[in-house]
Amino acid sequence: MSEIPTDLKYTDEHEWVRREDSGTLVVGLTDYAQEQLGDLVYVDTPEVGASFAAGDVCAVVESVKAASDVYSPAGGEVVAVNENLDDAPELISNDPYGDGWLFELAPEDAAEWEDLLAPDQYEELLDSGA
Repeated sequence: MSEIPTDLKYTDEHEWVRREDSGTLVVGLTDYAQEQLGDLVYVDTPEVGASFAAGDVCAVVESVKAASDVYSPAGGEVVAVNENLDDAPELISNDPYGDGWLFELAPEDAAEWEDLLAPDQYEELLDSGA
């Protein structure tokens, strides 16, 4: 069974989201997503300063199996990206909820946080085979 930390929220597209004290949202791929992708070979993170609406494709991860889009969990502006992934995309596989984070977003509407899946809802999603 994939690890599902209880202090995070999740999306239907298998991204995790952590709200920082500053209100920004840190985004990464879930343990389940990285397991499904296999060995990651490349990560295309968004540019700092880029703006996205909730659900927009904002990054791409490539594995030996396939390329997969990453979607913005909320509308807002990218304020940081994990530049370590440029040289070490395997950080996502090795530490998906820590050093393997993808980007940080300053949300336009803090209420969008409430629309994300709680850990138990995400577990139900996995159990349903989605």
